[in-house]
Amino acid sequence: MPAKIFFVHTGNETFTRIDRELLRSSFEVSDFHAKRKFPFELFRYWQGVKSSDLVFCWFASWNSMWALWFAKLLRKPSVLVIGGYDLANLPIADYGQQRGGLGKWISRVAMKLASALFTNSAYSQIEAERNAGVSKDRVKVIYHGITDPFTGLPQISKEQMVLTVGNVDSANVKRKGLEPFVRAASYLPEMEFVLVGAWKDNTIEYLQSIATSNVLFTGRVSDKELMDYYRKASVYVQASLHEGFGMSVAESMLAGCIPVVTRAGALPEVVGDTGVYTDSTEPAEIAQAIEIAIKFSTDQRDQARQRVLKMFTLEKRRQLLENLVQLTIGDNDGA
Repeated sequence: MPAKIFFVHTGNETFTRIDRELLRSSFEVSDFHAKRKFPFELFRYWQGVKSSDLVFCWFASWNSMWALWFAKLLRKPSVLVIGGYDLANLPIADYGQQRGGLGKWISRVAMKLASALFTNSAYSQIEAERNAGVSKDRVKVIYHGITDPFTGLPQISKEQMVLTVGNVDSANVKRKGLEPFVRAASYLPEMEFVLVGAWKDNTIEYLQSIATSNVLFTGRVSDKELMDYYRKASVYVQASLHEGFGMSVAESMLAGCIPVVTRAGALPEVVGDTGVYTDSTEPAEIAQAIEIAIKFSTDQRDQARQRVLKMFTLEKRRQLLENLVQLTIGDNDGA
């Protein structure tokens, strides 16, 4: 009889969907999309935890704290994935729960309650200790598994296209480097700059006001349309100030895009020596890096693809998740 997992998350992001399906290959998974309707959801938390063998939560937040607290009361083992907003302390971008206040307290309580912690990069493991006071020994690193929809380098010729992907909102203007990406387009008028991502607030109006005519804002697109942009683009830009991993960077590399990135967060772990680094988020420097990257050969593009295929496999993540869950359940049985 497979163990029952109560899977708690606050959104249907690609990485949570992947983990849910990977866990379902070995366990019985009950999906719980927390929607912050406190206190009305407390009974559902209780019931979910009570009927499970293990609680699996994404991110140290208000929602995961309740599930982990109930798990503690019912003496059920728990696993918490951390890395991102919950560990960040980035005042310059108004980003991160570790800046202080209630969010900092909640995230730290959640981390303390969890039986096991893991994160998606060595950078986040270090950040957990530096920003949240969690010993590195408590935090296991398990890299994301990236789905490959391309089966090889795209057969179509790469265009003079530069791509970035991210929700368009006030937080991402600085954190994800959306503004310097848009401003870099003015230095390379012969290239098309494409920003793919949902328009979450009126930030889009500001970005449109500073954009040159070679910038396209797509808004939210389907998965198929996003894959088409990856296939066409020559360069993918991630001019971030903070990244817990960089899923979009890895996805673009699978399509043969050359990444132009900062050295922020976990981006060097994802890109390695297959891309071009910019030492600042100044638009002129980003443009210079793009000019270098767009000249990369097909062989160099394949090297970027092969790095992702080698390092960030679904099977490797599945095995490590399964081992962690089994070990955590076993440790609880012996407690």
